[in-house]
Amino acid sequence: MAKNPPKPRTEGMIRRRKNSFQAILYAGTDPVSGRQLYLRGSSTDEAEAKRILRKFKAQVAEQRHAKTRASLRTTIEAWLDTHELEESTRENYVGYAERHIYPVLGDEPLGKVTTHVLERLYAELRRCGSRCNRRPFVEHRVDGPHECREVRHKRPPGRAPAAGYPPHDCGEKGCKVVECKPHVCRPLAAASIRKIHFVIRGAMTAAQRWGWITTNPAELARIPRLPVPDPQPPTTAEAAALVAAAWEEDSDWGTLVWVAMVTGMRRAELLALRWSDIDLENGVIHVRRNHVRVTGKDIEKDTKTHRARRVTVDEATVEILIEHRWRYEKRCSEIGVKPKQTAYVFSYSPTSDNPCNPSGITHRYGRMCQRLGIDSHLHALRHYSATELLAAGTDLRTVAGRLGHGGGGATTLRVYAAWVDGSDRRAAELLGSRMRRPSTLT
Repeated sequence: MAKNPPKPRTEGMIRRRKNSFQAILYAGTDPVSGRQLYLRGSSTDEAEAKRILRKFKAQVAEQRHAKTRASLRTTIEAWLDTHELEESTRENYVGYAERHIYPVLGDEPLGKVTTHVLERLYAELRRCGSRCNRRPFVEHRVDGPHECREVRHKRPPGRAPAAGYPPHDCGEKGCKVVECKPHVCRPLAAASIRKIHFVIRGAMTAAQRWGWITTNPAELARIPRLPVPDPQPPTTAEAAALVAAAWEEDSDWGTLVWVAMVTGMRRAELLALRWSDIDLENGVIHVRRNHVRVTGKDIEKDTKTHRARRVTVDEATVEILIEHRWRYEKRCSEIGVKPKQTAYVFSYSPTSDNPCNPSGITHRYGRMCQRLGIDSHLHALRHYSATELLAAGTDLRTVAGRLGHGGGGATTLRVYAAWVDGSDRRAAELLGSRMRRPSTLT
């Protein structure tokens, strides 16, 4: 008698395992790892196992017959076209999508991008940002796999001899050996993975709102925790050395480093400053905008919190800014141009019509730190300003206001908790020293 033909994998199966019944259904291929996926469930009741198998079939059918055939790439692009974003933020999102999302899941239909698939992607990126498959070398793909060692032999053009070319080693003149450097796995930062997840979640939320999908699997996906902030400001001695070195290079450069250190302003806020924003008579700087460079274009936008603020400066800083203004007016008089209040405070242009390049400022500061043997970066000056104020006993709301932190000081407390704890300890010791300890009765 002929045997019954095997059931297709899409039908699934129920098998007996001791006192239980196990339901198994093929669910396709994992787009991240390439492995075959199976849904499994068990019960001591055979009827319940059949119900589990029917539920699995409904899940797989929902994935295969989604309301839309749009891929994840199409969904993200549609979301970016309709979502209101700053130009710099949009550029960052596009960069994350092109580097980490599209190569893996870009062509996958929305119905197949499940919570498990997203968590597998995040786990792979936490292991290695380039998803190297645990090989010592990364495959460099142009039109296909690339061997990590390639010998390019130098031979004269034309047809080869009938007997072939004689053997030779690769040291022969004209031959070239090309080797790829060994690959070292570098995990992608947790903050970067959270941003990747935000792009996917935002696009899928829009797709759910548009009726493309019924549920949003990104809402349930687990993502890495936010790393604990660990600001590393320069020490007082290092700060003094940095200011002195900046002034030796250039008075204008020294002024920029000084203002960044005493105000704690962000780089984009410093470069967007105009003379109309500075009240030299009252010693107040009005922070109203940011200057960023996106895809080769200079863009001015609101501050990070979309709120203007006032930063008071001391007399020494006012004198430094007055001298900086005098140098600007002198340059204008030398070329026969009238000074403008709308001119930028920090600029490489003689008339200060254009702001400094943000990347150029960062690289110049990094080279100065390297020359001094100081492990620091430009944003650390902002940390220095905050920590010095907190160490001096300045209240949290004042520090948050100067830095432009939102949340009434919650961000400041989260980032600079260690320095707040130190101030709290000194406050406790101060109160204890003011009190008289009672004598112990025996």
